[in-house]
Amino acid sequence: INAEYGGGGTSIVMTETNLREQLERDGYIIIRNVIDADLLQEASKHVEWLLKNNPGIKPEQLHHPLMWLDPFWVRLISDSRLLDVAEQLIGPDICLFSSHYICKAAGTGLPVLWHQDGSYFPLEQTNPSIPMGPVNMWLAIDNSVPENGCLRVVPGSHKQQLQPLKERRDLDNVLNSEIQCSVDESLAVDIILNKGDISIHHPNIIHGSKANTSDMRRCGLTIRYMPTASRLLSDSLAPNLFLLRGKPVPGVNTYRPWPRYIPEKHPSFSGCNTWNEYKKTRQGNVKELDQTEEKALEELSKKELEIMCGNAAANKITK
Repeated sequence: INAEYGGGGTSIVMTETNLREQLERDGYIIIRNVIDADLLQEASKHVEWLLKNNPGIKPEQLHHPLMWLDPFWVRLISDSRLLDVAEQLIGPDICLFSSHYICKAAGTGLPVLWHQDGSYFPLEQTNPSIPMGPVNMWLAIDNSVPENGCLRVVPGSHKQQLQPLKERRDLDNVLNSEIQCSVDESLAVDIILNKGDISIHHPNIIHGSKANTSDMRRCGLTIRYMPTASRLLSDSLAPNLFLLRGKPVPGVNTYRPWPRYIPEKHPSFSGCNTWNEYKKTRQGNVKELDQTEEKALEELSKKELEIMCGNAAANKITK
């Protein structure tokens, strides 16, 4: 079963020290060929399925509430090849606290204005000997190049403190916000990725992306991991908490069970027939949801999605 969910993948050759040193030095990392073509094809079909089943949502707004009861989404973010990278940065006890497909349609994909991810995700370090995280990972579902609006970062800006945000609704954009300070765009570098590559960026690095004016789609999956010793200080993000590897810390965070696969409700994927048994071996001693609880979570997901799509950055914005 493990091979179906990434257990048979190629191990990452960079050492733990290399990864940490590069992230602290440059503020970002690129690792090539992490995810195989078959899984990427499934992920691409998954995005198409999400868009078909959520016609009122912009492609850039496939936010984490859609993940709560989606088995393939959790299968993807729990792939052992991705967790192997995260483990080198934050240790063996890993949980997820956010994930979001940003799918820029060909010709109409929206820009992401300059921002720092750390402004949106409040974490608390409970054990000084364990890195607080997070690991901000970006998985390329499509090739990501300047023409279709690839990620752009300002190297060295991660050494700055978090900057205040301001609301931006005069320009159609993904987050409806940007940092208040001015950015010298001549210093920015393009993060050019092939499908299956990943990039990781420091929570304080200033980054963004341009609109997609090309004839190519640009889809990426943001994945935000943290060690289980870090506490998430956000009620709205709490339903995202999935234990993915290792052990929880007593009294720190409450985790959700991995979503079950329901054939008449979810698209099929490789390993889906064994998923419901497999997930029990991975989610720890987390109580399963009953049908009433699943229905309540589904309704909460819809409400949260409406809020997020109306104001993707409701917190910490200066109007």
